[in-house]
Amino acid sequence: MGFRADEAKPSMQHQPCAACRMLRRRCDSKCVLAPYFPTNEVENFAVVHRVFGASNVVRMIQMVEETKREDAVKSMVYEATARLRDPVYGSAGSIYELQKMIEEVKAQLDSIKTRVSEMQEQKEQLLSISGNYNPLFGVNDPMFDSPMASDPFEFPLEGGWVYTNIPAPSC
Repeated sequence: MGFRADEAKPSMQHQPCAACRMLRRRCDSKCVLAPYFPTNEVENFAVVHRVFGASNVVRMIQMVEETKREDAVKSMVYEATARLRDPVYGSAGSIYELQKMIEEVKAQLDSIKTRVSEMQEQKEQLLSISGNYNPLFGVNDPMFDSPMASDPFEFPLEGGWVYTNIPAPSC
């Protein structure tokens, strides 16, 4: 009873793809589904299998050019997932909902643009009015073009009058 070195080597077996694993069949190197459903993606194949069936999935993959097969499988997974969420409309229902949301957001954007332009017009009107407005006397009038009308803190003292030296009236 001798121990041989070649018996200690682990046998290199091919890991079954998610499809063959789920269908409980032998997965060989010629498996059409193996490149698109690796062992760790059982959920993706389960969804696709539930909606389309394994034979239809194989048939659809074989109908597509090899360069576009990966995209076709991604589309099948997306459609199958959408079909399970919404059995009637599938991915078309999701597309419709997204288009509806886009239209609502566009309407909101148009409303906001209108409000912004109205506010800009109001601002321009207020600025044009404030150019002719003096907070002390209202609208500027040439009659009120005195230093007092423009700035109350720069009141000119004519004739040397100082108001702080006026004696308070006695009672």
